[in-house]
Amino acid sequence: MRFSRLLSALVAASVAVSLPTEPSPRSSLLQKVDPSLVGYLGVFFLGDEPNLYFYLSNGNDALSFKPLNGGKAIAKPTLGTGGVRDPSIVNGAGDEAGKKWYIVGTDLDIAKTTWDASQRTGSLCIYVWESTDLINWGKETLVKVENDDAGMVWAPDAIWDPEKQMYLVHWSSKFYSSSDTDHSGAPGPSMIRYAYTSDFKNFTKPKTLVNPSTSIIDLALLHLGESSFARFIKNETATNVYMELSDDGLFGTWTRTGGSGSIVQSGVEGPYAYADNQVPGKAILLLDYYGSDGYRPFTNTDLNANTWEGANRAEFPKNLRHGSVIGITADRWSALDSKWGDGQFKL
Repeated sequence: MRFSRLLSALVAASVAVSLPTEPSPRSSLLQKVDPSLVGYLGVFFLGDEPNLYFYLSNGNDALSFKPLNGGKAIAKPTLGTGGVRDPSIVNGAGDEAGKKWYIVGTDLDIAKTTWDASQRTGSLCIYVWESTDLINWGKETLVKVENDDAGMVWAPDAIWDPEKQMYLVHWSSKFYSSSDTDHSGAPGPSMIRYAYTSDFKNFTKPKTLVNPSTSIIDLALLHLGESSFARFIKNETATNVYMELSDDGLFGTWTRTGGSGSIVQSGVEGPYAYADNQVPGKAILLLDYYGSDGYRPFTNTDLNANTWEGANRAEFPKNLRHGSVIGITADRWSALDSKWGDGQFKL
């Protein structure tokens, strides 16, 4: 009897030791709310206009924006095709945190070409603007990031890789056979490519980041804290946007929640996600309904569930196209308001 109880205790102890530890909740927003952030700056393009437009939030309302500069362009590219699309504003990180910001964008003026030609013999460069104050951006630079067998470079964006301590810059490209020098044949599917940089001037050799069986474009990445990330990608065939999560870095294992991971079934592109400045765990996702009225906002307080709700867009401008949003501090908010706000904003 005593031997039986002792054996049971030993077995129970053995099982307790051998059982794997319970995993932490997958990819919840881990970053703490930053009390220094008092608002948001959005950078977009409008319709097929070839320029950059800035929008400032009404204080810390993540869904209330008005145009800066009276709705007129903040920057007009002169290099390359002379037209920018898909602008993404990037916070400086590492030694540049709080000291520098970058804007990267697609080198494409669609009024000067066709969608077919822009994918066969489009620009292999990206636009880069940089600033130390969010006010003065200077003239853009044009940097070639892709190989000559690519047909285009679309929707560049960047994120700080904490493991590499460099910016990972990514974009969409499709490729042609090396023997098809004029790119007249059928290309392979569009894929996500990347390179690293420390200064947005010098880039490493491009490599493939995501190469699925069907064409994909418009990758957006959201750092959730530590080694956790969410990514949003447009499936060109289904014309939907899906979400995947990783808890082991940018090159870790990515999984989908909610079956296919689809957020909206069709007719959207240009995803961009940003964290709410005030509510821990809350994310805002912008999806570009390119066939109608541009960006519509969605919100989520539990990324594990992939349940996005259409947000109240009463104060979210219509006709904003594929762009980006960052949280900003009081001094940056006030400087933008003073420069281009015309007294229409409030903290």
